[in-house]
Amino acid sequence: MAKNPVRVLVTGAAGQIGYALVPMIARGAMLGPDQPVILHMLDIEPAAEALNGVKMELIDAAFPLLKGVVATTDVAEACKDVNIAVMVGGFPRKEGMERKDVMSKNVSIYKAQASALEKHAAPDCKVLVVANPANTNALILKEFAPSIPEKNITCLTRLDHNRALGQISERLNVHVSDVKNVIIWGNHSSTQYPDVNHATVTTSSGEKSVREIVIDDNWLNSEFITTVQQRGAAIIKARKLSSALSAASSACDHIRNWVLGTPKGTWVSMGVYSDGSYGIQEGLIYSFPVTCEKGEWSIVQGLKIDEFSRAKMDATAKELAEEKSLAYSCLN
Repeated sequence: MAKNPVRVLVTGAAGQIGYALVPMIARGAMLGPDQPVILHMLDIEPAAEALNGVKMELIDAAFPLLKGVVATTDVAEACKDVNIAVMVGGFPRKEGMERKDVMSKNVSIYKAQASALEKHAAPDCKVLVVANPANTNALILKEFAPSIPEKNITCLTRLDHNRALGQISERLNVHVSDVKNVIIWGNHSSTQYPDVNHATVTTSSGEKSVREIVIDDNWLNSEFITTVQQRGAAIIKARKLSSALSAASSACDHIRNWVLGTPKGTWVSMGVYSDGSYGIQEGLIYSFPVTCEKGEWSIVQGLKIDEFSRAKMDATAKELAEEKSLAYSCLN
């Protein structure tokens, strides 16, 4: 029996990430090859003409799964009855801007969009915040959309997770699908902690730990970490533009695993509302290892944390607590 279409909102849809993301959703990369979708695309008034151009291209591509397109600059219309919201739109930091100025702009954007989701989205709407500062934007959204369950508001650290998998696979010259269970702890910023202590590689003689196969703790504890932390900046340097296709692809991965589940024995990284697991203070949106089943995520429990990891996990939590205070000071 044919499935009912799922309504997926993409904000900032005329931008780089949005332009890469909407065809992936329309092709089934996010919700599967048999799930029809209706795309809701939102952008700001100056981008209205470009947004209409994206809508024209979606029509021209004749995607079999795409059952409708809403392209609008009206936030209430964009949010109406959406089941999934991917929040790509935000205010980027410009040269000479202080961090607080960027935070202030994003707080007002996410406050307004949270109110619209609260009023108009489907009650079970799942939200993924991509725009930076992603963790703190998600926290603001949670504050101003109190009827959306806190478990339904997440932020994207899957891009960092996938970057970590990519670095290990390149180092070992193995296929990326043979590497699993890296972890991104904390903030989607340069303080994030990419952790390989529990990661494994599938070899011809079975599963082996990444540390056992790499045999270079110095690289894993230094260059590997900084490469993943600073990969976004390296891409900007190379392309003169920020990551778009990889961000869009990982947003699809995040939602697909959340909705359809993670494979048995595999976890992924998601920025989720902390419940105090691993000694991380409650009330932050922090990236943890999670498994997903039947549309629900659960933090993986009981992983051994060494001293090196503890210090890194606490440092990124400290930054998130500082961002939270800064964001809340912008509300007053």
